[in-house]
Amino acid sequence: MRLFSRSSVLLGSAASALFFSPVSAQASSDPEMVALRREMQSMRSEIHRLQSRVAKYEQTSPVSETPHKHVPRHLRVAGADEPQPVFNEPAPVHTGPRTLAESRVAVPEGPAMSWKDFKAASSKEESVHVGGIQIGFPNGRPTIASDDKAYAFSIGLLAQEDFGGFMGVSPSRAGGNFNNFTQNARRLRLYFSWRYKDWVVNVTPDFGSSTFDGSASLFEANVNYTGLRHTTLTIGYFQPRMEEESAERSGAFEFLERPAIVDLVRNIAGGVGRFSVGGEHYEKRWLVAGYFTGQKYGDRSKDNTITDSQTGAVVRAVGRPYVTKDIDVFAGVGATAAFKVNNGSKGRRYTASDNTNIPLGETSLLTSGVLSNVSQIWAAGPQLALRWKRFLLKSEYYHIGVQQGASVEAPSVLRSFGFDGWYVAANYTLLGNPRAYNEKIGAFTTPGVVYDFDPAHNHWGALELSGRWSVTNLRDGETGNQQTTWEGGLNWYPNRHFRFMLDYQRFIISRDPNTKATVNLFGTTGNAVVGRVQAAF
Repeated sequence: MRLFSRSSVLLGSAASALFFSPVSAQASSDPEMVALRREMQSMRSEIHRLQSRVAKYEQTSPVSETPHKHVPRHLRVAGADEPQPVFNEPAPVHTGPRTLAESRVAVPEGPAMSWKDFKAASSKEESVHVGGIQIGFPNGRPTIASDDKAYAFSIGLLAQEDFGGFMGVSPSRAGGNFNNFTQNARRLRLYFSWRYKDWVVNVTPDFGSSTFDGSASLFEANVNYTGLRHTTLTIGYFQPRMEEESAERSGAFEFLERPAIVDLVRNIAGGVGRFSVGGEHYEKRWLVAGYFTGQKYGDRSKDNTITDSQTGAVVRAVGRPYVTKDIDVFAGVGATAAFKVNNGSKGRRYTASDNTNIPLGETSLLTSGVLSNVSQIWAAGPQLALRWKRFLLKSEYYHIGVQQGASVEAPSVLRSFGFDGWYVAANYTLLGNPRAYNEKIGAFTTPGVVYDFDPAHNHWGALELSGRWSVTNLRDGETGNQQTTWEGGLNWYPNRHFRFMLDYQRFIISRDPNTKATVNLFGTTGNAVVGRVQAAF
């Protein structure tokens, strides 16, 4: 308060010193001096009015022209209904309500952000600035960046721990390995990301496993350029995605895993850790992507006899022909091809095989059998989805074609094989914002948590219920068999970073017709119940 009164007195004194002294030195009859005196008088009057306002604010009488005179001041006590000062007040924690965009569950995998988008995302988060360095947590991911965001380093996480088992698997004789209760660290990925403006390097080791945990591998190691509008160009070990289910990202699946047909198709020329050169571009209503691909990371360490590595391609084009607030129609197509497969000591061989979509280390009973002298493999099919308010229905169908070349034993015989598979999945969001289309990845992904879990305030996070029917038929002539699965799932999201899943599955697998087979001689049926705990940053 004293600062205001001192400032006003100094203001008046300075004005007097500036204008009055020079004027008194001039002749009083000078017309210019007369006009200047009038202007000075007007300014002095305005200064007195300002001093009166300051004095009123301080509950004192107007300040006299004698600046050193003591003026008594009185402390005014704030009323009970007025805001009171609070010292050492903790910073408020923002847990809701969130907007539709802010509520989406965190998914660590995604297209590399452009420099422009990264600066926008970082500016919205609380951060600490130290000597030209900014330290913050955009989307919950620890990030160190320069103040202009040109240089940045961040660490992300996806941790998935599965536990459960199988029941009623029959027949028991030669039925394969199906544990009553076991555990598996499905995905334990650390996402390391380095940025210089629109250039981004991603390196992601994975300490989990789709079958048995206990060994480390590489999920990705690539260089990305994001300087073109809505475009990401990539080179290195990457996972090119041609299916809607894969485009969702593994941290956003409705169920524990993809349907078997999607797993088989994506691994023809894509899959985790595949050398890729290409990119994708998105707009509000459509997305296109294309990649030239090579071998997978670790192929030659698994088979050091490979003398000619695989080459292939992956393409995808999707769109939204009709969109309203409550309705979203999605349609697209995906295709992949291996122009040639790895050539090792046993020649160019290919076997399509998968488990029951429950990653607990069970025996893979679905198989095409070993196909030798393979010249090329391809797959293609449509992708469809419909969202109506909180309900989401989606489906994909793929046909796989395998072309055999001539062999030494049969130089004139060229044979082709055809396999098929599809799934239909339905999802309904019980609590929170429903799943919605993400234009940047061309897929429907994650519900939204409006309020974090807080029972005391009747906040329960997000909850969704899902069901899926899938069929994969690898039978062609005397080779291969078929697998059918029925699944139900319940997913609870207490906040944007944690998820608890519970899946039930009924599977039916026809017998393996291979006379040399040692398991699944009569066909196998069974049930599985599996839970998952997930953390994502």
